[in-house]
Amino acid sequence: MESLDETSEMPFSRWDCERVCLWLNDLGLNMYLMDCRRWVKNGEQLLRATQHEIEKELGVKHPLHRKKLQLALQQINSTGKVKKMDLDHHWVTRWLDDIGLPQYKDNFYDGRVDGQMLHYLTVEDLLSLKVTNELHHISIKRAIQVLHAHGFNPQCLRRRPSPDEGQLQNIPADVSLWTNHRVMEWLRTIDLSEYAPNLRGSGVHGALIVLEPRFNAELFAQILSIPQNKTLLRRHLSTHVVALIGNETQHKKREAESTSGYVPLLPNAKVKSKKFGIFGHKRNKSDADLEDFICPDFTRRQNGVHQSKERDEKAAKEIGAYSKEINTLTDMLARDKFFDNVPTSNV
Repeated sequence: MESLDETSEMPFSRWDCERVCLWLNDLGLNMYLMDCRRWVKNGEQLLRATQHEIEKELGVKHPLHRKKLQLALQQINSTGKVKKMDLDHHWVTRWLDDIGLPQYKDNFYDGRVDGQMLHYLTVEDLLSLKVTNELHHISIKRAIQVLHAHGFNPQCLRRRPSPDEGQLQNIPADVSLWTNHRVMEWLRTIDLSEYAPNLRGSGVHGALIVLEPRFNAELFAQILSIPQNKTLLRRHLSTHVVALIGNETQHKKREAESTSGYVPLLPNAKVKSKKFGIFGHKRNKSDADLEDFICPDFTRRQNGVHQSKERDEKAAKEIGAYSKEINTLTDMLARDKFFDNVPTSNV
């Protein structure tokens, strides 16, 4: 099937069935093309379709596929335009390699998780993707935080050391861009080569090391499987971690450890659903909160510092609940501008 011609200015509502099918194919939802040709007459019909119709008539039963389709439709409803997503689901699977979680690539690919879905990813979404390890949840959270900070630039991560890096002191902001592979390279420079392979599939990357208050040298040593009785090696790692992240960042981590209610992060701790069902159909919409999001602060902040906090939280709650009222995404997406400047990736 040929690709959709993005140069056309024709409103989506006036697209015929075949053009809508091309659009679905570009979204990666090509498994629904047969039902689309059977049921969809034009773009207007799809824009007006209810959740029940999308599930029954289009056969979109996968919850993440429904979420992806609804986000795309609400983007069109709010802007009147169709946007090509540069950070598609293929890019996301490569991104999982970068952050050290390749074991989830098949699940994310099957869910067709793309860059826009990362922006609205919830805890329950991750559980449905079989990500149950707490450390892996936090790894994804901090990786998304870095993407937000860099405007979802697909080329912002650092996979290799720069030529002059050896002569310069590492800056935490730069270290936060390190991929899992780059961290493994760093371990080799501090004479811990034999433990570097243990980082594969760990979810350890620069943003986790720098930005996560509960990530410390002790946890790092556990992930690397450095035995408890190798005290000199553990001290060696701790010294280099502090040198890597800087004294200020280390001080903030110490402050976090001293707060009441602090719970250390463990390599094998599990995340449990707070809801009755996978997507919380028995949970009241009012019970949902910003903590449903993997990156709640950034989801709220993307609407601008001058907007009302209550208004943002209300919109975020409705998306987080993933209820039939998901159409309230329209207002959020209308104000969401950060995807406008995402550069095309060849990564």
